[in-house]
Amino acid sequence: MNYLLIIPRTLWKTLFLLNFVLGLIVLYPFFYFLLSSKKRFKYAFLLKKIWAAWILTIPGIFIKTNRKILKENLPQPCVYISNHVSYLDIVASYLIIPKYFVFMGKQELDKAPLFRIFFKEMNILVDRKSNIGSHRAFLRAGKNIDEGKSVFLFPEGTISSKGVLRGFKNGAFKLAIEKQIPIVPITFLNNWKLLQNGGFFKSHGRCGISKIVINKPFSTIGMTEKDLISLRTQIYDIIQNDLNNYNQ
Repeated sequence: MNYLLIIPRTLWKTLFLLNFVLGLIVLYPFFYFLLSSKKRFKYAFLLKKIWAAWILTIPGIFIKTNRKILKENLPQPCVYISNHVSYLDIVASYLIIPKYFVFMGKQELDKAPLFRIFFKEMNILVDRKSNIGSHRAFLRAGKNIDEGKSVFLFPEGTISSKGVLRGFKNGAFKLAIEKQIPIVPITFLNNWKLLQNGGFFKSHGRCGISKIVINKPFSTIGMTEKDLISLRTQIYDIIQNDLNNYNQ
């Protein structure tokens, strides 16, 4: 560990946190109003994009996206699947995906002050410790897809603090197969080097360029549950290959 980096990392992460909290406090009344009715969710989504730009720009994080499909050609609905290496992944997602989507997040987010408002109706919390809770969450996700909305999931189920890809859970792929909609694999290449999950003083924290790959949609038309493992493996390999190419 390089102790000379502790002070600049801590100062930068303090700036990042204060900026995040300030934005939430300023925009909270607007979010509260927009999220009080499903008819206004599309405006809440646009406000999230503005907030995401606020969160990243002030502490000096900029996005460089390698798009293998034009953003206007992204399918709707679809299932977005990505690796999860930092809390920056969630923020950046709102800036790289133009069309409306719903996040599926872990149940623990419900305990975050103020932040829970985003998961009350608009997004979906998943209690992975409960089969019933998980089933209800995926029923909600299916309903959103039936309404023409895309769903964004992190199939690893947790953050990989050093960018190493972990095993994928089946739920996201089962959902895509059941609804016969495409999967769009997204790879966050280096967010963990900008804002790392872990000890506040020990983990990475700095300004820089967030590098992201948006891959071509992967069709699930004609697939059944028998194809689930094969599909999961193919999507995993796409994301792993992106990581391998970047690290080389």
